[in-house]
Amino acid sequence: MDELVIRDADVVDGSGEPSYRADVVVDHGRIVTIVKEAAAAGCQRPDARRELDAEGLVLSPGFIDMHAHSDLALLRDPDHGAKAAQGVTLEVIGQDGLSYAPVDDRTLAEVRRAITGWHGYGDDIDFTWRSVGEYLDRLDEGIAVNAAYLVPQGTVRMLAVGWEDREATPRELERMRQLVAEGMEQGAVGMSSGLTYAPGMYATNEELTELCRVVASYGGYYCPHHRSYGAGALEAYEEMVALAREAGCPLHLAHATLNFGVNEGRAPELLSLLDAALAAGADITLDAYPYTASCTTLAALLPGWASEGGPEETLARLADDATAERIRHHMEAVGSEGCHGVPVDWDTVEISGVSDPALASYVGRTVRGAAELRGEAPWTTVRRLLIEDRLGPAVLQHVGIEENVRTIMRHPAHTGGSDGILQGAKPHPRAYGTFPHYLGRYVRELGVLSLEDCVAHLTSRPAARLRLPDRGLVREGYRADLVLFDPVTVAAGAGSERPRALPRGIPHVLVDGRFVIEDGLRTDVLAGRAVRRTPL
Repeated sequence: MDELVIRDADVVDGSGEPSYRADVVVDHGRIVTIVKEAAAAGCQRPDARRELDAEGLVLSPGFIDMHAHSDLALLRDPDHGAKAAQGVTLEVIGQDGLSYAPVDDRTLAEVRRAITGWHGYGDDIDFTWRSVGEYLDRLDEGIAVNAAYLVPQGTVRMLAVGWEDREATPRELERMRQLVAEGMEQGAVGMSSGLTYAPGMYATNEELTELCRVVASYGGYYCPHHRSYGAGALEAYEEMVALAREAGCPLHLAHATLNFGVNEGRAPELLSLLDAALAAGADITLDAYPYTASCTTLAALLPGWASEGGPEETLARLADDATAERIRHHMEAVGSEGCHGVPVDWDTVEISGVSDPALASYVGRTVRGAAELRGEAPWTTVRRLLIEDRLGPAVLQHVGIEENVRTIMRHPAHTGGSDGILQGAKPHPRAYGTFPHYLGRYVRELGVLSLEDCVAHLTSRPAARLRLPDRGLVREGYRADLVLFDPVTVAAGAGSERPRALPRGIPHVLVDGRFVIEDGLRTDVLAGRAVRRTPL
C-alpha cells in the first residue's frame, strides 16, 4: 500500500494551466498517482496508509528560491523554518560571487570575514570542506530543504588572483577556468558573480566571458549580480546580455530590479531589452523579490578601490584619516560602485544587524538617525561601525520602486528569489516572507498575477532553468516536493516590526514525500539534500 494520499486538493500544478481537483498519491518520495475529480467521478478512490484531507487547500509543487543566502544557515540551523515554513523545498545558494567553496585555508578565512554580514563569521560551523564537491557532500548529511550550488566567481578569483584590482594573467585565468570546471564537474549548476563586490568586481568582461564558456560547456548558467542597479543600470543589464551571448551561456539575472529615483518608471525599458534578446535566440531568465528595500553589508557600499587587498587592508584604510576622507567623498559626492553609482543618502540606509552585541543599539536605526543621536556626521558613525564590528554590519537600503517591482514580476522570464539574508537582529522580511507575500499580496490582494501564473513563476520556471527533469510540476513520477496552502489566508507574517515572523496559511510542506511542515509546525525531518547538476 502507498504511503500517503492527499484527498480533494485544488491542484495548481505549476504549468500555468487552470487548477483542477484531485487525489494525489505519494510513495517513496515520488508522486505515483493523480486521480482528477475523484470524488465527482464516483470511481474507486486511491487508498494509502495515511490520508490527508486537503479540502479548501491548494496543492502545488514546492517553491524554488532562485536566490538564497542559506550557505551556512542550512548547516547551522537544522530547523530552517525561515524557508521551510514558506513552502520552499529547494534553494539556490553560492550567490553574488562569494561563498565558501572552492577555498583553501587562506581564502576561507578571507571570505568568512568578507561576508560576515550575510552569514555571520561561522564560529559555530565546522568548516571540514574545501572543494565544491565536499561542501555538497556535507549538505547530503541532511538539511531541511534541498539546495543547489553556484560556483562563486569572486571566491574563484580570490583563490587564483587574490584581492588585487588588475587583469588576470594567462596563467591565473587558466587556473580560474580549472576551478570553475572542477566545481561544475562536482555538481554545481552554474556560476554566480557579484560585480559590485570585491574581488569579483575586478574581473574584466573578457575574463568573465572565458569563465562563462566553461560553465556553458557543462550545461550550466551564469547568474550575475551585475555592475549597477542604479545609475547606468540598463547599460549594466545590456552588458551582461552581450557577455552571455558572446560566451554562448544561458543567463539568469540576479535580483533583477531597477532602484533609486534615476530609474523610476524604467522597468518597461529593461523588459524591452530582454524581449529583443529573447527574440534573437538568447536564453535569459531572472529572479526578483516582491519588496522595494534591498539588503547587503555596510562594507559593500564602499568604493571598489577601498576593498582592494582584502578585509584587513580595508580596515587599515578606514583607520587612516586621510584615506577615510577619500572614501567618504567617493561615497557621498561621487557615488561608489557599491551604491550603484548614486551618491549615498544616509536616510535610506538602515542598520539591520551587527556581529558585536555591544553595538546592538544601532540596529533598526538609519545611519543618519544613529548619527544624530550621537551628535556626529553620518560618515563618522559608518566608519566607527565598520571598524569596531570588523566589517560585520548588515544594512537595508530603502531605494526600490514599487512600480518597477510589479512590472518586472509579470514578465514570462521572471522567477522568485528571496535574496534572503538571515543574519542580523533585524533581517529583511523577505528572508521569511517572499513566497507567501507573492501569493497573499500580489495574487490575492492586488491581482498582479493569477494564482496559476504565480505558482509557475515559483516552481516550473526555476526548475526548467536548473534543468531538473523531475521537479517543479505536480506530475506522476515527479519528486514529491509539495506545498499545501490556503489561498484565502496565505500571507507573509514577516514585516518591518517582526521580520522573523512565520507566514500564515501554509499548513503542510513535503520534501521528498516527507512532512517538514505538518499542521503548521516544523517536524524534525531533514529530507533535504544537495541537488547536483544534471549531466548533459
